[in-house]
Amino acid sequence: MKALQVERSLPRFAVARIASEWRAGAGGRFGPLRLVDVEPPSLPGPGWQRLLPRLTGICGSDLATVDGRSSRWFEPIVSFPFVPGHEVVADTEDGRRAVIEPVLGCQARGIVPMCEACRDGRRRHCVNLTGGHVAPGLQTGYCADTGGGWSLALVAHESQLHYVPDAVPDEAAVLVEPLACAVHAALHRSPSPSGRAEELTAVVIGAGTLGLCTIAALARWRDDVTRVIAVAKYSHQRELATRLGATSVAEPGELRRAVRRVTGSWILDSGQLSGGAPLVVDCVGSAASLADALAVTAPGGALVLAGMPAPASIDLSPLWQREVGVTGSYTYGPEPAAGGRHSFDLAFELAEEAGLERLLSATYPLERAAEAIEHAAAAGRRGAVKIAFDMRAEKKRSWN
Repeated sequence: MKALQVERSLPRFAVARIASEWRAGAGGRFGPLRLVDVEPPSLPGPGWQRLLPRLTGICGSDLATVDGRSSRWFEPIVSFPFVPGHEVVADTEDGRRAVIEPVLGCQARGIVPMCEACRDGRRRHCVNLTGGHVAPGLQTGYCADTGGGWSLALVAHESQLHYVPDAVPDEAAVLVEPLACAVHAALHRSPSPSGRAEELTAVVIGAGTLGLCTIAALARWRDDVTRVIAVAKYSHQRELATRLGATSVAEPGELRRAVRRVTGSWILDSGQLSGGAPLVVDCVGSAASLADALAVTAPGGALVLAGMPAPASIDLSPLWQREVGVTGSYTYGPEPAAGGRHSFDLAFELAEEAGLERLLSATYPLERAAEAIEHAAAAGRRGAVKIAFDMRAEKKRSWN
């Protein structure tokens, strides 16, 4: 079968990093990714199923891998060669459509007894990411044994599958995994700076797929959030942010003034704010976005890191002086703030209500991977949001 595969090749990763730094947007990407013809992955153990991808998204962590920009933190929990792709809507062998919850926890790995986190439904905190009968891999799409969505077939454990309601089209279903991440970030329960329950102003930095989904999730699931300030660079992002629930939208250079106006803070001579927003969600993860997030989070407020952070050096003085609570927001699970409902169930509901298929801007076959990745990397400035691979028209869609 055809698959886009990442090999462990230090020279290729080095070329990818140079290419991304010096030739971004110049056409053609270099690196460890190549189109290959491989055997479909075998079933690792009981409870596993074969899947045929229909649509698979290209996300920021995928681009970081192709560009050689991923943090070395992930090296021990990835196995090579792997097929990327974890934002997957696929056909199961019994003819149903499913999306994958990609985290490979104890249940998928056949580990008994399961770790405490997996027993509680928090697979995102699993401590056995290198154990069991599956090769190391924090998620499907980074594991040599499972395959990934950038291919014609992969395998997944039954515990990873969430079946797609008939009313949700493929074009919205492919967004359910990042939407579930956004729901988890939006439902972070931040204490108010005063210590009292009160209405909150939230700031969402970034208006790509994750940022727009976070805005929609805040508007749908946070009754206490009365204002959402979105930070968007491009006109189509500003329009979508407003349609999905942002009460105001600021360009990156205007963020501090926008927060000042809404919160009644004032700007010091240095440019920093006296106050800020009680809840800030960073959906970018760059050094610049983290610095902006710390600058506009209110004393005693909460900063949620939803976008996968790049290795960065930033000044943590505001975190210390303002006693800002910084929380990572990785994937999904049962949400206490929503009565224990799972992030994916909430995401399906929101995807249908909000018509999030509008965020899918373009699709490509696997053979046009270079074009697809270039489009995804330049999505904002090209007026796009989500780019995906489309395998539905493939003539050889089979499990053999």
